[in-house]
Amino acid sequence: MAFGFVRSLRFRLTAIYVVFFSLLLVAAGFVFRAVLEDILGTHVREILEEDWGLVRAYLRIERGKVQWVYDRADPDENYTVERLRRVYLLTDENGVVQQVSTVYQSLGIESPGQIREAIRSRESIIRLRRTADGTPFLVRSGVLWDERRKPYYLAIGRSLGERQSTLRQFTLRFFPIFPGLILVGAVLGWLITGRALRPVNRLADTAQRISASSLDVRIPPRGAGDELDRLIEAFNRMMERISASFQQIRQFSTDVSHELRTPITAIRGQLEVALFAAQNVDQYREAIGNAMEDVERLGQIVKSLLLLAQAESGQLTLEKVRTDLAASIRNLLEQFDIPAGEAGVTVVTDLPPVCTAQVDRVQFDRLVSNLVSNAIKYTPRGGCVVIHMRCSPANVVLEVRDTGQGIPKADIPHIFERFYRVRTADSNQGEDSNQEGLGLGLSFVAWIVKAHNGCIDVESTVGEGTRFIVQLPTWADFGGAGRELRTSESPHDSDKLTLKNK
Repeated sequence: MAFGFVRSLRFRLTAIYVVFFSLLLVAAGFVFRAVLEDILGTHVREILEEDWGLVRAYLRIERGKVQWVYDRADPDENYTVERLRRVYLLTDENGVVQQVSTVYQSLGIESPGQIREAIRSRESIIRLRRTADGTPFLVRSGVLWDERRKPYYLAIGRSLGERQSTLRQFTLRFFPIFPGLILVGAVLGWLITGRALRPVNRLADTAQRISASSLDVRIPPRGAGDELDRLIEAFNRMMERISASFQQIRQFSTDVSHELRTPITAIRGQLEVALFAAQNVDQYREAIGNAMEDVERLGQIVKSLLLLAQAESGQLTLEKVRTDLAASIRNLLEQFDIPAGEAGVTVVTDLPPVCTAQVDRVQFDRLVSNLVSNAIKYTPRGGCVVIHMRCSPANVVLEVRDTGQGIPKADIPHIFERFYRVRTADSNQGEDSNQEGLGLGLSFVAWIVKAHNGCIDVESTVGEGTRFIVQLPTWADFGGAGRELRTSESPHDSDKLTLKNK
């Protein structure tokens, strides 16, 4: 438990914050100390410059005689002169000491050679010097002239002990409170990281609650527009994709269980007849033949469902190539000569000589086959089916029109759903594909149009007929734009179903 706590993200972020905060405090302490030291040093230099000016005002050298000129009755001037003479040296140009204080003697008097060199350079020098016990002093030296322009060597100093004491007090007061500051920083870091990680914990709690029955769970965005909001948005989108996948699985399971129940029941019934009621070989053959027909139907359902599931899940990819659609339709319609003749339906084509587009040939043939087979199936004897195509540089428009039963208004929004059948007074079958009675043909049509980045319109009037209008781009569009189905009124008081770009 303790090991897990140490490995938690909140603990690690707090630890990083504490380490950074500690380093920042240490760095700030040293920086503040250096700044304070520089301020105090500058202050001492300024005082030393003022003292240098006061010495030149009070000190007089006349005919080799050194004297301090001030009002001895004035306590302020007495104090000032005493302070100036506390760290003080005066020599002639040869280094002979004229006056020197006891404190300055502890610093060490310069040699005659150093004094002569300082007088020769005529430069004022400020340097740090220390007494035998290590007390630091800042000493300013330069040249002082008497009334006859004779040079003298003058040096005054000021103790840096007060500065060192101030720095020592700062160090002793700042660094002892360092552990307390670190503790406060740790508490603040723990609270801040806890608040910052609250959305992440909420995300984890939400993920823990997710099950197959609660895929609609979403986390509301915080509105901050930061990385956590991006994480929440990515999580919500992931849940949408998972929910859609689960919905496809549920739909597939529902479709399979619904559609397989009837043929399996029929097969079982036929086999039971053969097992218990058949008296001769002909009865056995009839029962087995009927069972084989149901098995064939069952195989078609399973094959179609798997193919549609692969298509809708993106596992079935298109191989788009340049194809002459007009020639492809002419070849495909040959297989409908016999069914159309048996149904007494005339098939009329209005196709351009050549119409090329970039499509998947197999899926395009499936699209045309499903639409034409539906048109023939629901057109009464003596009716007509018209296949019209027009081609432009941008797109291809394919129209399949029949003079059949038509589709009621209430059924139009559902005709592209799996296994949906339009119920009429004359038939128990619905708008369907060339696969008799499966109810999957128009689902394939919708997917093929969507996969080709096209759109499909449906116009229908009950008792007059139905028209499917498919529009596909001439060149393949790999942008993968989404689609949606929506209904609208047709220009002829009929219903229209359109597969449009989102």
